Amino acid sequence: MLKKNNIYLGIALGLVFPAISWLLFGYLYKGVVFMHKPAIPYLVAIALNLAVMKFIGQQQNKTAQGIMLSTFLFMIVIFLLVLKF
Repeated sequence: MLKKNNIYLGIALGLVFPAISWLLFGYLYKGVVFMHKPAIPYLVAIALNLAVMKFIGQQQNKTAQGIMLSTFLFMIVIFLLVLKF
């Protein structure tokens, strides 16, 4: 059973909002661009991850590290996809 303060739990939690935004705006609303900025839905997902980190506090620092790790990896992927390297 997973402990509450676990980096793997943090990675899983950190992937929830990016996965939802990718599914919503990648498949359901294909071609929808907010204010001529295609990365806005993903930036909202990143902001929600940071809000979750603030909510869990410092008592669960390993979970927060997992959320931060998955958020930064997601940011790098979006950055590379936007620049189309």
